[in-house]
Amino acid sequence: MIQLRDISANGDIAADRLTRVAIDGALDRYLVRAGDVVFRSRGDRNTASVLDGRFIEPVLAVLPLMILRPKSHVITPQYLAWAINQAPAQRFFDSIACGTNMRMLPKAGLAALEIEVPAIETQRKIVEIHALAELEQRLAILSAEKRKTLTTLILNGQAKDLSVAVATGRKKK
Repeated sequence: MIQLRDISANGDIAADRLTRVAIDGALDRYLVRAGDVVFRSRGDRNTASVLDGRFIEPVLAVLPLMILRPKSHVITPQYLAWAINQAPAQRFFDSIACGTNMRMLPKAGLAALEIEVPAIETQRKIVEIHALAELEQRLAILSAEKRKTLTTLILNGQAKDLSVAVATGRKKK
């Protein structure tokens, strides 16, 4: 079962932390599979996420998640999720969101969103470039963290050498 809490504000799905449930009855219309898009209709950001190949078993999408099944010959699931998560769509959602305590977006609000739909090949290129930019950003952050750790280790080593030199009265060459 995938719940609102299983999707981060930036659209990442914690597939390994989903709750397992036994399903009784006909819930087929709430079952999602790889290629479907789930939309967060509640919370600070109304983001969309694509279910990828990690989702082999049927997954039950629980309200307030909305299930989107794009027609793959018109729009790819990845492009649809990307477009929904972009600033213009988010500004549109901000303008029509309801609720004071918990931000809510009605289904009609999502249906009113207009998205530019380029050719399928262009959609794929946009999604691929976006994924590469996200990877670059994660690597830049990791690199900065590693550089800071290295600098700290070097400076701590220098401080230790200086404290030994001061204690023994010798100058370090």
